[in-house]
Amino acid sequence: MVKKVLHSFFNTLEKGGLTVEYWDQDVRNYGKEDPKVKIIFNESPQKSFDFSDPMIALGEAYMDDIIDFEGDFDEVMKIAKGNRESVKGKKKELLKATSKLLSKNHIKDKQKEDIQQHYDLGNDFFSLWLDDTMSYSCGYFKSPEDTLYEAQLNKIDHILKKLQLNPGEKLLDIGSGWGWLIIRAAQKYGIKATGVTISEEQYKETLNRIEKFGLNGQVEVKLQDYLDLDGEEVQYDKIVSVGMFEHVGKENLGRYMEKVEELLVPGGLSMLHSIMGTQEECVNSWITKYIFPGGYIPSVRETIRLFPEYDFHLLHAESLRMHYARTIDRWYDNYLAHWDFVEEKYGRRFARMWELYLKGCASNFRVSGLNIYQLLFTKGLNNDLALTFEHIYR
Repeated sequence: MVKKVLHSFFNTLEKGGLTVEYWDQDVRNYGKEDPKVKIIFNESPQKSFDFSDPMIALGEAYMDDIIDFEGDFDEVMKIAKGNRESVKGKKKELLKATSKLLSKNHIKDKQKEDIQQHYDLGNDFFSLWLDDTMSYSCGYFKSPEDTLYEAQLNKIDHILKKLQLNPGEKLLDIGSGWGWLIIRAAQKYGIKATGVTISEEQYKETLNRIEKFGLNGQVEVKLQDYLDLDGEEVQYDKIVSVGMFEHVGKENLGRYMEKVEELLVPGGLSMLHSIMGTQEECVNSWITKYIFPGGYIPSVRETIRLFPEYDFHLLHAESLRMHYARTIDRWYDNYLAHWDFVEEKYGRRFARMWELYLKGCASNFRVSGLNIYQLLFTKGLNNDLALTFEHIYR
């Protein structure tokens, strides 16, 4: 019965091609094209496979060693994207079959597993596969040969050039991570920089770095929510946010813009560096459950549509899609190099969860239309900025 339901599920594929090897060594091809990837069932998934949400079911099956993949993982992502609508269309009859299966085998509902909070994993975990700057966002590769460390410094410098910083100005970094951007901005441009983070681990490490580079009084970091900053107490000439907008949630996109408007001086520049999609849709349910609870990937249009409400004027937009795919590929290689340590310390299921996350994200940026943009805008009109953007690419 389990195999029959799986067969019905894979038969919904209308785009791409897929080979499935079942636990009884039965091998079948699905789809209308020659298969380029293979799913191997190491055992029957009857106790864990629930078609009410195929993304969670497949993700958990991988975490539990029930399935493995052979071939280019990009092809898996292409098949998932290309067949999203066809699977939705036949979801009711799949759910009906699954319901009968669950009833027949008297399988109890699985208890909800504890969600590993993304940033509570600590510096020890992230330092295994990030570079020395501990930058957990898209790098900028001037050359395919750039190291991850070079790409992250390139990214920071790329952003700082766009912000057109001048000595003595005040810069705010919303979601400042481990602090490298505010430190480098102070060192290179002679500005006063403030970072805000809600991660205690990031806060402590940033304090250490400020002390190490002798930047007390010029650079500060605050352990607080950016929404608690008060524009009546201080405003900033430039505001930047890197990889944070994805965490505010769909209902808070406007609140973010409102707070930036409050904190930015008239004519001030702001840079929003964020993952964005082409359409407004829910985040992959497996990602939401296990990696980024409460996260939301905004679309480009719903983001830019907010600008006029706060008198924001778009100056420059740049896609770094392939830069992020390359960045995550480097993270993935670093992660695999420490596989034994991660598996021993956190367990095999956790290790496979993060492997799938990194591998899947890199593929998504290559094949699904998932993108990352840097949007540069002003609060109100500013007629005193550089006429061209040549200074960014020199």
